[in-house]
This record gives sequence, C-alpha cells and structure tokens, in this order.
Amino acid sequence: MEDNELLKVRMEKIAALKAAGIDLYPNDIKPQNTSSEIFSQFSNTESDELAQLTQKFSIAGRLMAMRNFGKAAFIKIQDRKGQIQSYIAKAILSEEAYFVFKKLDIGDIIYVSGKLFRTKTNELTIEAEELRLLSKAIYPLPEKWHGLTDIETRYRQRHLDLISNPAVKETFYRRSRIIRLIRQFMDKRDFLEVETPMMQSRAGGAVARPFKTHHNALDMDLYLRIAPELYLKRLVTGGLERVYEINRSFRNEGIDSFHNPEFTMMEFYWAYATYEDLMSFTEDLFTDLAMHLFGGLKFSYQGTEIDMTPPWKRISVYDALVQIADIKPDVLQDKVQTADFAKKLGCEVKETDPLGKTWMAIFDEVVEKKLIQPTFVTHYPVAVSPLSRRSNDQPDLTDRFELYISGREMANAFSELNDPADQRDRFEQQIKEREAGDDEAHEMDEDYIHALEYAMPPTAGEGIGIDRLAMLFTDSASIRDVILFPLLRDKASIKE
Repeated sequence: MEDNELLKVRMEKIAALKAAGIDLYPNDIKPQNTSSEIFSQFSNTESDELAQLTQKFSIAGRLMAMRNFGKAAFIKIQDRKGQIQSYIAKAILSEEAYFVFKKLDIGDIIYVSGKLFRTKTNELTIEAEELRLLSKAIYPLPEKWHGLTDIETRYRQRHLDLISNPAVKETFYRRSRIIRLIRQFMDKRDFLEVETPMMQSRAGGAVARPFKTHHNALDMDLYLRIAPELYLKRLVTGGLERVYEINRSFRNEGIDSFHNPEFTMMEFYWAYATYEDLMSFTEDLFTDLAMHLFGGLKFSYQGTEIDMTPPWKRISVYDALVQIADIKPDVLQDKVQTADFAKKLGCEVKETDPLGKTWMAIFDEVVEKKLIQPTFVTHYPVAVSPLSRRSNDQPDLTDRFELYISGREMANAFSELNDPADQRDRFEQQIKEREAGDDEAHEMDEDYIHALEYAMPPTAGEGIGIDRLAMLFTDSASIRDVILFPLLRDKASIKE
C-alpha cells in the first residue's frame, strides 16, 4: 500500500475514534512496571506458579508487532527497557477497549494491564484486561522499521532510529553510563566538577578555528568555546587545585567519522602533578572503565582486539617518526629535508612552518593510524604546544603526551606552562603564525597571562574526548553513532 493510502487509512481510524469519544492523547496513565522488570522477576517462573499470582502488571509503550487471529491477537509492546508480548482477546476486554484495539496501528503508544501467563511456546505474556490508546501515530514507521539501515534517515530522524534499532538505544545508555563512571572516578579522587563559560570573548585553550556569534545587549562579538582550558587554569590559580569539567565545545572544522563541530570532552587540572602522573592516572581511568563495562581489559573494537593491560607503550614523537615513519634522524633535524619528505607524502606544509609543525604533519599522515594498542606519544614540539611546559632536557620539546588507541587520538595532556613571560612569548609566536595565514593559531589572551602573574602552582592538565571514548567502548565506527543529533548538511542545500 502506498504511503498516501496508508495515511488515508490512519486518518479514517482517527476519525472513527474521535466520533466514538475516544481521547487520542490522554494523560492519566501511570504504568507500574517495565518489560525488563517483569522478565527479571518472572523469567524462570513456571506456568502453574504464574496462574497462582493475583498481581496485575501494567506497561506502556509503542506497538511494534501484531498477529491477529480474528477475535484474539498477540502484540509486542516496546518500552524503554525492551519488548514484551501481550495477549488481546475480545472476550476479556471491555467493548470500548476492544473497539480501540481494532483501530490500532503499528507505532501507536498504548497501555495494557493484566495478569501474566505463558503461551504454548513458553513466552511470558500479559493477558490484557485493560487496554488504552495513549498517543496515536499519524504516520507509519518506515517500511524497514524493523531494521532501519539508511544512514541519512537514521541520523536525521534519530527518533525513528531509536524506535527501529534497539542496539542504538543501548549505545546511548552505555554512553551515559561511561560519563557516570568517569564522574565517580574523578569524585573519588577529590576532583571538583565545575562549569566554565561556553561564550568567550577570546577563543582560547586549543589550536582550532572557532564559531563566532554576537551579543546584542552588550554589542560585542563572542566565540563559542573551543576548549575550557584557560578558565579551568584560572580556577587552579584561585586555589581549586583539582577541577574537572565535562563540557560541550565547538570547533569550526571539517566533519568526518571522527570529528563533529559540536563535541563533548572532559578536561581536568591537577595542581602539583606532572604529565607523567597523568599517564598513570589515564591508565587507571581507562582500565577502570573497561573493567566496569566488559569485566576485563581486553575487548573487540571493529574486529580488532584492544588490550588495555598496563603498562601501556610510551614513545616520543621523534622516536615514532624514526621507527614508524622511517625517517632518518639527520633528516628530522633539517627543516628543508623534513619539509621535502612531508611534501612527498602529500602533506600541506609551508616554508614558514616551524620544524616541529612539519614533524606533526608527517606524524598525522603516517604514524597516527598505526597506533592501534594504547600508546602514549610524548614530547611534542613547542611549535604545536603553545600552552605546554618546556622540557628541562630538550627546550624545543614539551612535557606533553597524547594517547592513541585504534589509530586515533583519545586524550591530550601536558605539564602546564605557568611562566607568564614564556606564555606571552608563545602567544606572540602564535600571532605571527596567524598573520602568516594560520587561522587556527592561538590568539593573545592578556587576561589569562595576568592570571598567571598571580602565580599558578605547577599543574598538569588533560583533555579526553568523550565521543571517541564512547565510540571505543560501544564498538561504533563513526562519531555520528554516539552523538544523538550530529550536525548534518541542511537537506534543502543538498543538490539532487
């Protein structure tokens, strides 16, 4: 039957229900049970024991399937916890309730109440003594609702995706659990959860292109934050020595399987700690999550076993380029030769780029995708680390690491730069890069430098991508699978 014909049939049913005085959208029903609760309590209860029960059970949810046998039927109702079967019989329901049942369609929200029994096939079932329509679905579910696979439809109409694919719902339940577990982990270690501004007068805390907006009442331009870092470090300066924020940040960048312009991350700052302390801390956090979610430290991600058993591999950027990208050490020390090597790989590099920036272009192109098992990559160049503390032994490098798992960055951390003079020099270098055409370079932030001039204690800080973490722990291939409403191109702008 064509969609317009199906819609016509539904509208006729709606008219009949209204003519009979049936409220299509009542608001006086409170189900007392969920499907999982019933199965948990009675999954092993035999038929004769169920027959002795006097208790009535009630659930509400979406009608997902119907097998009609004339004056009786079996239906499937899906609530937030799963599905359960209900038996509908004309001889049991009131005349009005049975009339309503005959006007139901797949997709309607309904309520049933009655006793439990087992069918001949041993399926736990509610024998409906009461049935109510709670919300009439005007439009039918998509033809493939029992396994909606069209990516465009799934992301644009997440409500249909959640209805049609139970595994999607489980993904977001797990994502929520991951965030709860992170909070518990941080709280147990005396970190204070805080909130910092999402609209900022300067886009700071990361090297990224911001979104710009305007506040009418104050007549001032503002930026959606690219990171909460500079505000969190102000709090450390103020005496909140262990702080964290699970935050939404925004970066005006490309969209792919690992990037969404609006994303969630956790940043935390720990006074009197170093980046080396954070490596151990990160191992503890990730292994704690794995133990809670999988009951062990090995699990499969996209067909590859990930082993989180500590200690994790540690390798410097320099050594990774030599060992994995197969660059000779003497080439790495020469700016021209390194740039030539990068260009042969197809990297976009400029003559004005500092050597460290070219290193990272090669790293991103060659090394990153080969880091499958948990790996800490350390000692990033100062040129790409404007907020990191210089290494005492190698002043052109920083006390910084990034964590890679399954070929992608999962966390970024460093011992914080708390020398205001050095920080000013770094910002000034970033300004030069911005003037040379790098619109992702960091801006000068006089207020932040002024805060450092009141003395920030030696501190280590870290950012962890919550979306990518959710991808890893839900075996999701795309970041869009773990964001309920990923940003998509407006349908009207898509050319036929």
